Amino acid sequence: MPEAETRPVEQGGKPPSEAPPHVLVTLPNLITLARLCAVPATIWLILHRRLDLAFYVFVGAGISDGVDGWLARVTNSRSALGAMLDPVADKALLVSVYVTLAAIGGLPDWLAILVVFRDLLIVGGVLVLWGLGQPPRIRPLLVSKLNTCAQIALAALALFILGFGLAADGLLAGLIWAVALTTLASGIAYVVSAIHWTHHPRPRP
Repeated sequence: MPEAETRPVEQGGKPPSEAPPHVLVTLPNLITLARLCAVPATIWLILHRRLDLAFYVFVGAGISDGVDGWLARVTNSRSALGAMLDPVADKALLVSVYVTLAAIGGLPDWLAILVVFRDLLIVGGVLVLWGLGQPPRIRPLLVSKLNTCAQIALAALALFILGFGLAADGLLAGLIWAVALTTLASGIAYVVSAIHWTHHPRPRP
């Protein structure tokens, strides 16, 4: 996570044109909350075999992810709540799509298990390091970014193909293996990083 930029402070001790970190109600936060609320709707649509509508909701959620980040930057309305909610909403939607598609046979169940296990492994590792008094500075690895892109592409493609009755088995199979390999690689990379961190912890600023 990039460190905050240093900004000049106006008289009174508050940065100019920037929302305080404790502000809850901002437009970017409301958009993020709407994306989080799209999770149960997407699950319901997939379980009821309305994958065409689920595809539109998934794409809309992806667009909203870019919009709320852009609004937070241009309006200087970044907040601590938004920084926490944004990745939670993204991950909740992506994981629930994988699990629900696996439940109806749209994606392999082993792939959904692998995706969920990788996320649990990372979260569990962070919690363990916090418990050991060595909170890590989390920065996405390149392989993790590739994995996220592959996961999003596969989820969208599966919803699109199944929702509109198209045939692209070869492309779908290729993306499934791309997600599997990058998920394994990113999970291993994070474990190696965590082990390195425990042996060479960086001093706190």
